[in-house]
Amino acid sequence: MGINPVDFRKFVLRPTLTKLGKWSPSLENLLLGTAAAASQLGISLGCQNGLGVYKIAKDSHHRVWDDFLAFDPDMASIVRGMASQRDFLSHPDMELATNLIYSTAIAWGVYAHKEAKIPEDENNQLALAECWFQYFQSDPKLTPQHFLESYSRTLELNDSVIAA
Repeated sequence: MGINPVDFRKFVLRPTLTKLGKWSPSLENLLLGTAAAASQLGISLGCQNGLGVYKIAKDSHHRVWDDFLAFDPDMASIVRGMASQRDFLSHPDMELATNLIYSTAIAWGVYAHKEAKIPEDENNQLALAECWFQYFQSDPKLTPQHFLESYSRTLELNDSVIAA
């Protein structure tokens, strides 16, 4: 079992995106679906394809910093403030697996760096899946259908948690 999706929204997604000044229902749903597709919301935090709930590859992490955040010092400062003080300096990539707030900021950065067109309709699951497929997913075996199935399972779990 991974992270409770209601808690993930409340304690990770919304506060992170708000601190970045980027919160929207669509972006929140896109990142929820991204984490669901990558790791079933934290079932596994490491694999060949990347680290953390979003399975961000080390080279993608570095590109977000070198090719995107480096050109926006204010945003870079906000994101750096989400990382731990000491561990980030010695093992920055491990923050992707151990720090949900930081990895969420970097996941947003992956989409932002690629200038992803975030769907306006937060309930259009197919549009969210296609956005993920075009701008985020790194495993060539995965399709938008993988996102849809993972996201749907997460929403079902979300609904059962709310009902309980």
